Amino acid sequence: MTIDSDQDPTTLRWAVRLLRAEAVALGLVAAWLVWADLTATTTDLPSALLVTAFALGGAAALWALGGALGRRRAGARAPAIVLQLMLLPVGWYMIQGGLGWLGVPLMALGLGVSALLVSPPTTRALGLA
Repeated sequence: MTIDSDQDPTTLRWAVRLLRAEAVALGLVAAWLVWADLTATTTDLPSALLVTAFALGGAAALWALGGALGRRRAGARAPAIVLQLMLLPVGWYMIQGGLGWLGVPLMALGLGVSALLVSPPTTRALGLA
C-alpha cells in the first residue's frame, strides 16, 4: 500500500471543504437549538435536549471526519460516506413536507460528497487503491 506524497487531489480537498462546511452549518443549527431550548416557554425538555445534543454531535463528527480525511486517514472515509447518505432520507422527508427547495440540494450534497469520497483520485490518495 503506497500513499501518494504529492498534494491532496482536488476531489479530496473539496470533500474535506464540504464536510467542514456541513459541520459549520449544523453547528449553527445546534446554536439556534440551544437558544430555542433556553427561551422556550413550554417544551418537552428531555426531547429538546436530545435533539440539541444530536445536532452538536453531528457537527463534531463532521468536523472530525473532515480533519481526518485531510490528514489522509483512510478509516474516516466510510463513516463520512454514511453521514452523507443520511442526507438522502432527510432530504426526501423535507420534499414530502413541502421544503423541496431545501431537500433537493441536501440530497444532491450528500450524493456529491459521497461521489468525491469514492472517486479514484481520493481512493488513491487515501491508499485504498
